[in-house]
Amino acid sequence: MHALKTASQVAAMFQLEEHLLAAGFVRNLVWDKLHCLTDNTLTDVDFIYFEPNDISIQTEKNIEQALTILSPQVPWSVRNQARMHIRNGDAPYTSIADAMSYWPEQETANGIKLLDGELKFVSVFGLDLVFNLTISHNLKREIKTFQQRIEQKNWQKIYPLLSIICNK
Repeated sequence: MHALKTASQVAAMFQLEEHLLAAGFVRNLVWDKLHCLTDNTLTDVDFIYFEPNDISIQTEKNIEQALTILSPQVPWSVRNQARMHIRNGDAPYTSIADAMSYWPEQETANGIKLLDGELKFVSVFGLDLVFNLTISHNLKREIKTFQQRIEQKNWQKIYPLLSIICNK
């Protein structure tokens, strides 16, 4: 809740309508709980937002700095999804959910934010995938990228109950 409150506060400071704590923040927390892990496996907290009128990296750095000042113990990572299409070689994304729909694993495309004291989820492919302990290839990305991430993230070692689903 502390990270969600901090994210909400910083989003208000920067007037960001579309923002979420996403990716591993949701996925890993669910998998940690389902595997009865007591140690947090998060290596960073992904604060994502969508602001097509300012895609500068400096703004991302300013947001990350504000988050860090308010919560220095949290390893923040900030990305404007409105510019990520450039890095990924895609057509411009139209929203935060559209951007998430291109992420290599379906289970990663989940986010959450605190809005007026309530939790609001954005789940592109459905939260049931995360709770079903699967890691599924997103057909919008190459299978090679998916396989590389499975190796890099070491998910099967950390979460032995995971099933890999390779969509081709």
